[in-house]
Amino acid sequence: MSSKYLPVLTGLFVACLLISNTIEAKVFTAFGLTLTAGTIIFPLAYIFGDVLTEVYGYAASRRVIWTGFAALALMVLVYSVAILLPPAADWPNQTAFEAIFAQVPRISAASLIAYFCGEFINSYIVAKMKIATDGRQMARRFAVSTLFGQFVDTTVFTLIAFTFVMPWESLPAMIGSMWLLKVVWELIALPLTLRIVLWLKRQEGIDVYDRETDFNPFHLSR
Repeated sequence: MSSKYLPVLTGLFVACLLISNTIEAKVFTAFGLTLTAGTIIFPLAYIFGDVLTEVYGYAASRRVIWTGFAALALMVLVYSVAILLPPAADWPNQTAFEAIFAQVPRISAASLIAYFCGEFINSYIVAKMKIATDGRQMARRFAVSTLFGQFVDTTVFTLIAFTFVMPWESLPAMIGSMWLLKVVWELIALPLTLRIVLWLKRQEGIDVYDRETDFNPFHLSR
């Protein structure tokens, strides 16, 4: 299946994934909510997941997700090597560099596991609901998939990334705050997301229904 815009969407998806994981170590408080900095951009990855699954189908979305995983693994490897490189004698920032980037492998591992669970749930719900509704109620599909996918993603990520790093009693509030913000973020963006989907379908001449799709996340060739 040829596509003009799938490579562009893949690149933007991977960029969102890498950027969000790099800044995820920053925890901040806003409007009484405890959040990670990655929250400001990570929901875009789920929006891309909705768009990819709705337009190109679950199989294409699955390949893009794994592409993002490979890029994230490479980023973690390079960051780890950069930390181990001996600093120059007149470079005073090694401690600060380690303080930030040494957290990335754990953050990224948490993100990999969480995103694997959350994004595939998100894409599965979009694909199955599209078949069940015969392509109607797109906004409802995106909203329902976001509620479930982001809840799983946020819960798994927070438990892996911040257990023993932050007080245990702080984690439920952190999960709830991040999940709520991500859902609201995506719902606000929903009208634009719907316009993008409809535009892509017209431009690409594609509107995939996953009636015969193998939903196993590990079957990349199907």
